[in-house]
Order: sequence, then structure tokens, then C-alpha cells
Amino acid sequence: MNDPLPGAAPALRRLLDLLASGAATEDFAEVLAEARLQGAPAAVLAEIDDATWLALRVHRTLRQHRRREAELTALFDTAGDLAASRDLDAVLQAIVRRARMLLGTDTAYLTLPDEAAGDTYMRVTDGSVSVLFQNLRLSLGDGLGGLVAQTARPYATPDYRTDERFHHTGQIDAGVLDEGLVAIIGVPLLLGGRVIGVLFAADRTPRAFSPDEVALLCSLAAHAAIALDTAKALADTRAALAGLNSANAVIRAHSAAVQRAEQAHDRLTDLVLRGAAVADVAAEVAALLDGGIAVHDAEGNTLAGPAAGAEGLAEAVAASRAEGRAVRRGDSWVCVVLAGQEPLGSLVLHGRPGLDDADRRLFERASVVTALLLLLRRSVAETENRVRGELLADLLAAPDRDPAGLIARGRRLGVDLGRPHLVLVAEAAAPTGRERLAGAAGRYLFGSRGVSAEHGEAVVLLLPDDGSLAPGEAAEQAAERLAWLTGGPVTVGVGRSAAGPLALAAAHAEGLRCVRALRVLGRAGDGASAQALGFLGVLLGDGHHVEGFVASTLGPLLDYDSRRGTELVRTLRAYFDCGGSLTRAKDELHVHVNTVVQRLDRVEALLGRDWSSPERSLELQLALRLRLLSDS
Repeated sequence: MNDPLPGAAPALRRLLDLLASGAATEDFAEVLAEARLQGAPAAVLAEIDDATWLALRVHRTLRQHRRREAELTALFDTAGDLAASRDLDAVLQAIVRRARMLLGTDTAYLTLPDEAAGDTYMRVTDGSVSVLFQNLRLSLGDGLGGLVAQTARPYATPDYRTDERFHHTGQIDAGVLDEGLVAIIGVPLLLGGRVIGVLFAADRTPRAFSPDEVALLCSLAAHAAIALDTAKALADTRAALAGLNSANAVIRAHSAAVQRAEQAHDRLTDLVLRGAAVADVAAEVAALLDGGIAVHDAEGNTLAGPAAGAEGLAEAVAASRAEGRAVRRGDSWVCVVLAGQEPLGSLVLHGRPGLDDADRRLFERASVVTALLLLLRRSVAETENRVRGELLADLLAAPDRDPAGLIARGRRLGVDLGRPHLVLVAEAAAPTGRERLAGAAGRYLFGSRGVSAEHGEAVVLLLPDDGSLAPGEAAEQAAERLAWLTGGPVTVGVGRSAAGPLALAAAHAEGLRCVRALRVLGRAGDGASAQALGFLGVLLGDGHHVEGFVASTLGPLLDYDSRRGTELVRTLRAYFDCGGSLTRAKDELHVHVNTVVQRLDRVEALLGRDWSSPERSLELQLALRLRLLSDS
């Protein structure tokens, strides 16, 4: 553009001021009208007219840019509330209000750092009534918020005023007291591993915040960080408007990227609002990035998308978590899926070895959406399990009170108590580990039709018996998985498959006796059924499955006698009855002593060399006695 005419300079400066101040569209036309009233020359009027038209284009483009940037920062689970937001204050206010509503707290607020002053200040509050509290400033390391900002980790306290973990100051304590706050939770707003603020929720009564509430607030904080990041990007764009020519070029280029991101935002938001599954989101992100997307759980198991080799996946997920962004692994990209500090899984992008910054950010934001879906899915499952767990607790407490009512109630909850189930009884090693074990049981059953509940000192799991696993195998598998989830040994006992309230309660009693037997035998941390415990299983089992025990213990000898017409079982019984004396046994059997020796050699060949060990001989003697009693 040619240099402006001297007479047009004030009008051009006025147009720039209107752009900078975000004036209304009609204000731009007044500049030309004022120039006409002042009698400006025609050439000057023409230049002002051209500049006004160009300024209106910039104004319209900038307004569209602001709207799209604000929409990109909206929470996916509250898109209907945030999509109409136009500025950072509205977005942050909506996030803080949503945090207060979702956690059901009295107040919620957000603090941001003041780099010039070297401390942090209250940026947004919701539900606050104290002017003193609303104007608080916190130094790094002071109070709960200062510790969150310093360590980049979430902290929660049921009673802040008596909690000695935090550095109390007179100013902070006065503000908290004036607001009447007691229970406080704070989580960091992280951007590239850097803390850019802290999001809080607080109650005026004591309260213990659950891990899910911490994770949910962390997810909201992640969106608040995105909102701040977008606001910074918008501020950078405004600063770049040094001249109209360069401003147009920057806005056009950025507008194209925002438009693509907006389309991705709309598509993903639509999926979330329709209650889509993780596989649907994976397919949508794969289409947006023109690659293959695989979703893995925290253990590396594939939840959606193409299954791929797990080699190096754990290391890549750890690197992504440490760096706070997607990392490259060979020809793929990996991004951790986090809910606060808890890893829920990972996203793997195949077929895109080269990924520009815009697509990389889209990939990273897809992990936030996936985290929200997994978290909501788990919350729903845990809620359903709590309701079904009440049914299980009532069944175990009084199965004979109203069996028909229990069955009908179970059907309403999707649990058919009339079908065969396995009842697993799990106990943690530490006395205080039952609560942690209960949470682990819920995660273990996540995605299945099983039910869990705390009962007595143990956690009980009710699993539909489809015949794919024997009771002992189910107990072993549960013990191994629950130990991994809790970080400590878990002992699991299981009763025989049962159907109906009374039979299920009996199976629970049998599983409980198995757990106690495992501990007595020094097998804490194992899983077993009554049948797997040998003769102890016969004593523990509610049905006392004598025939099965006799057959499994003496089966080789019984088969041999049946086929050959020998008397190995009779010889073994005489040997034990005579206290292991060959001489007395041969008199009892009326045979030569060499015959007794030969028969016992055959017994050893059929049963193994340890048949005469104390434990094995006890099983054999019990089986012989039970067979004798059953034949009489």
C-alpha cells in the first residue's frame, strides 16, 4: 500500500484505535463521516474509505478468530455451556462455575501467577462472599495453593485450618477464616510441564475429597490451561497487528488453522454429547489426522483401534507423561491419557511419522477427550457397582429373608441371581487395605458384568460363571490382578459355582473358609478353590464333595485294580492300618512280604515317589477312610 496522504493520518490512527479497542462495526463508518464534515479533500476521503473497508475486514476476521479460539478452549463435557463464550474471563468463569457444580462445593476459584510481583492472585471466584478472600495474594510455597504451584501436584485437605502440611500465614488464614472455608482441594494448571495457575474447590464444612473428584478437577484444570494458552495465542496475534498488510496475512494463515481445529472440535464435541464410545472417538481422530489410532489401557491392553506390538510402549508413555506432550516412537506417536496424575491409558498414532505442531496439538487434545470419556465411563460403572453392591451385601447378610425379592431386585439391576455365579472372597494383607482393595475390585470388574461389595473384613466379587474358567483359575487370576492394582498381596478364595441367594451365600461361606485356610497354610497372596486345597477342600467345602476327592486322590489305583483285578487299594489301606509295618500288613493280607513290597512299588509308580510323605499320606488315608465309609 502507498504511503498515506498527510491529511488522512488522523483518520487512519482513529481506525487503528477502534481496531485495538474492539469497537462496534458502526463506529468505523463515523470516521469517514467526520472527515466529510471537516471538508477533507476527495483524495483523502477516498483513502479513508479504502482504509475503512479494509479495517472492517480485519475487524470481522478478528471477531471470527476470537469466537473460534474461545470455542476451542471449551470443555468437551460442558460444550453446550462454553461454546458461546467470547473471552477468557467468560471461559474461566464457566470452568470455575462448572467445577463448583460438579464437585458440589460451596466455592470454587482460580489463581494465576503475577510474574511482576512474584506471587499469585485471585483471577476468578464463584460462590465467594468475602472481599478479603477475593483479594488474597499467595507467595510461592505458602498455603495449599502455593504448595500446588511449587510442586505441580494436586493437594486436598479435609480441614485446612488444622492441616500442618501447609505453610500457614496470617494473611492467608485470615482470608480463609473470613470466607469460612474448611475443606479445600487445589490442582495445578499445567502447560508443557509448567504451572500456569491453580484451580480450587472448597467447602465450608469438613470433607474428604475422593480420587475421582481430584481427577475430575484436574481434567477441568487441563481445559482451563488450554483456555489460557489460547488466550495467549490470541494476544500474540493482536501484537502482530503492527501493520494492516502483515495483520491480514497473519489472520488469514491463523484463520485456516483455527478453522481446521474448529471442525475437529465440533466433530469431537458432537461425539461426546452423543455419548460415543472410546472406539468412536478413536475412529474420528484417525480420520482427522489421516492415520491409524489405537487406544490402550493403563496396562497396555488394546481398547480400540488396531492392535500393535507393545514393545517400547511403556517407555514412550512414561516419556509422554514426563514431558507433558506427545512423543515419537519409531514411525508412531504416543500420548499418555491422564486424569489428573492418574494414567488411564495411551493413544498411539500410526502412519504419520511427520506431525506438524497443529496436528500434534490436535492429537494431544484428543487424549484429553479420551481421558474424559474413560473417567466418565468409570464413574458410571462405579456408581452402578455401588448400587449392585448393596444388593450383594443384602444377599450375604440375609439370603433367606426374601429370596424371591432378591432375585427380582437383581433382575432390575441387570444381575440374574438365578444363573450360576462364582463368589470370590478377597482379603488384603494390611488391615487398612480393604478400602483400597474395594476400589481395585471395581477397576478389576470394569467392563464386565461382575459385582463387588465390602463385607466384613473382606471384599466379595460376584462373577457370572460362563464355564470359561474353573473356580480355582478364577481365584488365581483375581489374586494376581488385584495384587497388581493394590500394590500388595491379595488372598482370594472361591466357593463352587452356585445359583440362587441361598446357594450363593453358602458359596461365599465356602470361599471365606478357603481364604482362612490359605492364610493358615502360609499361602497369603494366592488364590484357590476348596477343590484345589485337596483334603482341606473336602473339610472346607460346603457340599463336602467326597466322591470327587476320593476319585482325584485314589483314581490311578482304582483304575489299575479295575483293569487288572489287583488289590492295590486294599494293600495300601492295610499298610496304613498297620502303622507302615510290612510284616503286620502281610499277615493282615495273608500274602508274602515280598508281595506287599511289590504292590507298594506299584503304588509308588502310579502315585509318585512322594506318596508316603506326611502330607500326601494324610490325604491318602483320608480318601481311603472316606471310600470305606461311602461303601458301607
